[in-house]
Amino acid sequence: MKITAKYSCMLLMLIVVFSSCKKHEQPTKPNVVLIYLDDLGYGDVSAYGATELKTPNMDMLANGGVRFTQGYSTSSTCTPSRYGLLTGIYPWRNKDAHILPGSAPLIIDTAVITLPKIMKSAGYHTGIVGKWHLGLGDGSLDWNGKVAPGPNEVGFDYSVIMAATQDRVPTIYIENGYGVGLEKNDPIYVNYKKNFEGEPTGETHPELVTMKPHHGHNNSIVNGIPRIGFMKGGKNAYWKDVDIADYFLNKAKKYVKAHKDEPFFLYYALQQPHQPRTPHPRFVGTTTMGPRGDVIMEADWCIGELIKTLEVEGLMENTLIIFSSDNGPVLNDGYYDDALEKLGNHKPAGPLRGGKYSLFEAGMRVPFVTYWKGIIKPKVSDAVICQIDLLSSFATLLGVGAPNTDSKDVLTALLGKSDRGRENLVIGEIRRTAYRKGDWVFIPAYPKRPRVQKNVNIETGCDVVEQLYNLKEDIGQQHNLVESNPEKLEELRTEYNTILNSDD
Repeated sequence: MKITAKYSCMLLMLIVVFSSCKKHEQPTKPNVVLIYLDDLGYGDVSAYGATELKTPNMDMLANGGVRFTQGYSTSSTCTPSRYGLLTGIYPWRNKDAHILPGSAPLIIDTAVITLPKIMKSAGYHTGIVGKWHLGLGDGSLDWNGKVAPGPNEVGFDYSVIMAATQDRVPTIYIENGYGVGLEKNDPIYVNYKKNFEGEPTGETHPELVTMKPHHGHNNSIVNGIPRIGFMKGGKNAYWKDVDIADYFLNKAKKYVKAHKDEPFFLYYALQQPHQPRTPHPRFVGTTTMGPRGDVIMEADWCIGELIKTLEVEGLMENTLIIFSSDNGPVLNDGYYDDALEKLGNHKPAGPLRGGKYSLFEAGMRVPFVTYWKGIIKPKVSDAVICQIDLLSSFATLLGVGAPNTDSKDVLTALLGKSDRGRENLVIGEIRRTAYRKGDWVFIPAYPKRPRVQKNVNIETGCDVVEQLYNLKEDIGQQHNLVESNPEKLEELRTEYNTILNSDD
């Protein structure tokens, strides 16, 4: 009996040790949740230096995973960044990858290999919840029928989206290609060129407006908010702006619960803090910064609630979370909401120069975090990485083939196993780009472009002369080193032009 007890104890110890080792092994097919915010700046997260805002759930990811100090979107505006994110292709290669109206056709070729298609090829169920803004249909869209092609045709098994942005029509949710709540006896119509007869607009009926437009944004009125574009009909399907965050959060939570027993990829694209900023009453006044601060708090809460769902379902140890933003910050981007007046000491761009619409760093250097409980060890990384790199990196992680695109495999950096990222990066969209290599950034001369985007009062990064900055020594890009570093200028200019003229 003593021998049996002895060997039983040893066997139990071996089982415990083996189980402990298995617990910390890297799963071969982790769930992947990509959390993507809209217009969130480098300095809008307390883990990135914000002192006037506290973002505990974003901070939990940033402080518990890899917090990248040099993580980039591909562009300083939304549509191009989202195009690069999903295709792994520089958006400046696609002439249609600019800020789209809500009626634009799909700009991703359905034959292109996308990030969700990569995941599907590895046996994942794929879903998108939230903002789309990559076009829908083929140019002859009937909003009352099947709205396609769209997310489902480029790799997503499930989709529930807003077509474009919160400030653009149509103001309805679209689930798997169909308008949610549309009724046959009240069809919806959308036009971006002219209004429908008899329909009030922010310009013709300012007395109906509860949110005053600053520039543009004076077309069809929904919930007291004048939008970009014209729309009529479908009134029972209109969203309530204050409920958008809750609606998409609940859809994201349901998606996780429905697919918890299979590997899944969830692209959770929040609309905050893009204008119009309409925090739910629960969050009004939670900051001293007015609606912009309040919707950042709302977004942080949404992230926390999704994390709670992953925890309750026992998925945290088997889920890789990516957290980032589509571009840099902007305060007044269409409506008066006291974002500038109530800013106080907060610096949405942190130490960076510029913001949304800018070629300066604040336009495209954004919060970028990878978190995987038990697998990724907390660290701060200075590796240069870009959102287009997710496509190739996940292909490597899952052992599947990836197309030859602009995407680079930076998986070891994403997992915190190395500090080696990209060697170079061309940032921007079809009209203007810049080149990053090592610690240096080169901005070509753009003599015909304004130096300041007047409506939003943000420096564009364009100038009549070329610009060269050493970001390690001058993160705020205050000292143009063109004259003192002619050899470096020539090196970067030559490489930039070579990449710009390449086919892939």
